[in-house]
Formats: sequence, structure tokens, C-alpha cells
Amino acid sequence: MIEALGVKAIEDVGNVGRFARFVWRTIIASARSCVRTDTYPLIWAQMNIIGVRSVPVIMITGAFVGMTLAIQAYDQLAGMGLEEHLGVLINISVVKELGPVLAAVMLAGRIGGALTAELGTMNVTEQIDAVRSMGTNPIRYLVAPRVLACLLLTPFLIIYADLLGILGGYFVSVIQLGINARAYWSFSASGVELWDVIVGVVKGFFFGAAIAAISCYKGFTCREGAHGVGQACTEAFVASFISILALDFALAVIFKAIYNTFWSIKSLV
Repeated sequence: MIEALGVKAIEDVGNVGRFARFVWRTIIASARSCVRTDTYPLIWAQMNIIGVRSVPVIMITGAFVGMTLAIQAYDQLAGMGLEEHLGVLINISVVKELGPVLAAVMLAGRIGGALTAELGTMNVTEQIDAVRSMGTNPIRYLVAPRVLACLLLTPFLIIYADLLGILGGYFVSVIQLGINARAYWSFSASGVELWDVIVGVVKGFFFGAAIAAISCYKGFTCREGAHGVGQACTEAFVASFISILALDFALAVIFKAIYNTFWSIKSLV
């Protein structure tokens, strides 16, 4: 029993070290890809796959989040005579937390699984070894474009999710529940700060980088066979989901400290 735990602990430490080295090599390759024009077509192609094709599902997710929040929160606020403040609750929740997190989770399911399956299949069929045998760095050729595309486009997809969440909440609140539209937007504008929008967008960079790095690593290290690729996809999604939640908590603590230290003082001045 103790021996098995020791072997498992050593294996986990080794996996963490290999992942850290993979991330470091990816950072270097991504930085070099930014200044090399020959990698731009690869980045643009991944932007189309990761960003453009993800817009519909992200927009639908954001819209239903806003509409669901409006339905769930209306009764509690109406009981206190504060139903006109519903827009503040919806917009802050969507912009700061639910929009970024749920958009990232959807990307982890759609993009993370696809990246892992694609690279895992290439690994199983030895295409990655073929790229390496031709003298090309597979990290720069295969991983860096995907990481850069996911890193750059996740914040924009989060903005789309926020926009549709706000519009969805407005539709249910004003059209269906009969809240005064002018009061809805007035209280929303006074309650939602620029800082709230910045926090949600900045989170997108961290979520996108985590999803791409974990998915590409799982694809590069998957076991042979169809079972290995399927298991790698499952592990990639679970690890991405956990990392999104952990990053969201850590960033919330960090941004709260920054807000209390700098932003609130600036607002007072």
C-alpha cells in the first residue's frame, strides 16, 4: 500500500515536471512565432477553427445564462421591491464571473477535446515523429499556433458571451417580466464599473492559455490506440475544467486585492 502510494507520488511529480517543461518550451516557441512570418498562416487557420467556429455556441451559452439569471433572481428582488435593480445583478454576474467561466468551460469542451484528439491521433500515427525527423520543431509547428490562437481569441469570445448574456437578461427582464427599460439600464450603468469588464476579459487570457496548454500536452503524451486518445480527451477536459475553476478563484483574490489597493483610491480621487 505504502509502496504503491510512493510510486504514484513519484509518477505525479514526474508528470508535473514534464508538463512544466512542455509549457516552458511552448512559451519560447510562441514568442518566436510572433516574430516569424512563416507561422502566421498557421495561426490564422487556428484562429478560424478555435475562434470563428466557436462563436455560435458561445453566444447561445451567454444568452441563456442571462435569461436564466433574470428568471431566478426576479422573485427575490420583487419581494423586496427592488425588481428594477435586476439589471445590476445580471450584468455584474455575467461580466465578472458566469460569462468568462462558462464560456471557458464551453471552449474546454469544444476546443480542448478537438485539440487533444487531433494531436493525439498525430502522436499515435507517428506524424509528430515525422515532423521532428524533418528537422522541424513540433512544438513551434503544432502547439504554438494553437496556443496563440486560443490565448488571443478567448477574451473576444468572452466579450461575445457577456454581450449576449446582457441582452438575454434584458429581454426577459423588460419584455417578459415588464421591468421599466430606462430604470433597468440606468441602474445597470451605475452598478457595473469598467473594472468589472476588465476583470472578465483578463481572465480570458489565463483561461485560454490553460485550455490550450493542457489539451496540447495531453495530445502529445497520450497512449497508443483509440482508447488512449479517448482517455486523453477526457483527462484534458477534466484538467481544463479544474484549472479554470482554480484560476478563477486565484484571479478573484488577486483582482480584489488590486481593486482595494488601487482602483478604489482612483475612484475616490
